[in-house]
Amino acid sequence: MKRNDWILIGAILIAAGLIFGYTKWFQKEEGATVIVYVDQQEFASYDLNRDGEYVIETDQGKNILVIRNGEADMIEADCPDRLCVKQKAICKNGETIVCLPHKVVVEIRSQEENLLDGQSK
Repeated sequence: MKRNDWILIGAILIAAGLIFGYTKWFQKEEGATVIVYVDQQEFASYDLNRDGEYVIETDQGKNILVIRNGEADMIEADCPDRLCVKQKAICKNGETIVCLPHKVVVEIRSQEENLLDGQSK
């Protein structure tokens, strides 16, 4: 490989990194709502663009949901497996956080269409 080949590879990698960074950190859902379901019934809804900490108490236990910087994250739960706490923060339309022991589902809803479907993620 010659010097120009390395320059081309570097330019492609930098461009890919910039595109990834833009879509990951700067492209937030406008007008998105965080909807919390408990036992398949709508429990509460919050604006994704308003920071806050919310306690979700059910008959099965307690979860704490934090909305910060346009992302919703489950930071605490008293369920045995705590898988909902280990899930990544969500910010895009259709993404969910699920706590099966407490029957809690947190979902992002917005007017914007998904650019990717379930298969291409």
